[in-house]
Amino acid sequence: MRSSSRTALDYIQTNEQKRLNDAREKGIPWKKWGPYLSERQWGTVREDYSQDGNAWNYLTHDQARSRAYRWGEDGLAGISDDQQCLCFAVALWNGQDPILKERLFGLTNSEGNHGEDVKEYYFYVDSTPTHSYMKYLYKYPQREFPNRDLVETNRRRSREEFEYELLDTRAFDDDRYFDAFVEYAKADPEDILIRMTARNLGPENAELHVLPTLWFRNTCSWEKGADKPKLGQARDGVIVSSHQQLGERTLSCEGNPELVFTENESNVDRLCGLPNLVPYVKDAFHSYVVSGNQEAINPFKTGTKAAAHYHLAPVTKPGGVVRLHVSSTFSRV
Repeated sequence: MRSSSRTALDYIQTNEQKRLNDAREKGIPWKKWGPYLSERQWGTVREDYSQDGNAWNYLTHDQARSRAYRWGEDGLAGISDDQQCLCFAVALWNGQDPILKERLFGLTNSEGNHGEDVKEYYFYVDSTPTHSYMKYLYKYPQREFPNRDLVETNRRRSREEFEYELLDTRAFDDDRYFDAFVEYAKADPEDILIRMTARNLGPENAELHVLPTLWFRNTCSWEKGADKPKLGQARDGVIVSSHQQLGERTLSCEGNPELVFTENESNVDRLCGLPNLVPYVKDAFHSYVVSGNQEAINPFKTGTKAAAHYHLAPVTKPGGVVRLHVSSTFSRV
């Protein structure tokens, strides 16, 4: 008599399996929101309009903070809808870097002695198949990020030599860095809870700015007569978004942080030396946080790019842990 190989475990249906079944059989959009945001949109063929096909140099990392993309977006620990219309990611600043950390840094094909190479330490720690839970870790140095050193040293090295890595720059010496975790959990397909945890691994107090950022991909600049989505402040700590297909949604941030707004439009003045088409541009949060330019952000609290600004300097002591429910709900109204 043949014994059955089935066990009791074969009949256990987990919550995640139920979500998968509902997505497949009932069309419930559990996968509508997920980790679809690019790690890097700059230096790609997706954004290349050069005459000679030199995608690496047509849109560089240095230009990326100021230049509006067309076909996609990028960010740290980011998510978006499956059409990448509305995006969410985290920006950081340690008080030392010359730029706001909104995206990963890396070398282009000609800069790396072994070709293109991202020079960061980040980890996709966990994700369920429906992205009902996701966890991401980014290791952020407390010293100035050595962008120039990485480019210049790797460029000097031959193909026969080892690559010059981020650890080789001594940016992490004495454990002077933050572990920045970002976690997502879906209460339902349209309601996402977001938690950030920052841990100071260094021996001294360290400054950290955290900007949970919500923005729309710029589609209306390329299509005449297209409806323009918008973001605005609904009340203290709450950003409301409005989009023709996605409807209205809210991003609710605990602790009543300062909310800042701008447009996801190119800073033509910085890029080309020509007058900007709009007064508030893509790199406004960099100008506001890093350079202290109060006029960079929209005082009327509207735009297509918005963020909650948390300054965590008083609480990031050695070994200290700070948890932010940067979005108690990211949900449909």
